[in-house]
Amino acid sequence: MEGKTMNKGELVDVIADNAGVTKKQADTILTALTETIMETVSAGEKVILVGFGSFEARDRKARDGRNPRTGKKLKIPATKAPIFSAVKVFKEKVKG
Repeated sequence: MEGKTMNKGELVDVIADNAGVTKKQADTILTALTETIMETVSAGEKVILVGFGSFEARDRKARDGRNPRTGKKLKIPATKAPIFSAVKVFKEKVKG
């Protein structure tokens, strides 16, 4: 699948086939999963899926930046960013 992007519809199709459920059920489950992860992480909690990875919010420090169009310096404020960390098995599977 190198160089190809799988969209949500294609992912739903694969989940439905692999789990033996309807596409509607697979879509409902996938939507519930992603919404739950987003809500949990945005509430400051960490989500760990054993054998897959973890999702969490991390603080990003304020930093200096540059407007790419004008080259003008600007200050980028501190913020929180969602981070996904894959487990070792996942990382090694991607390496090949």
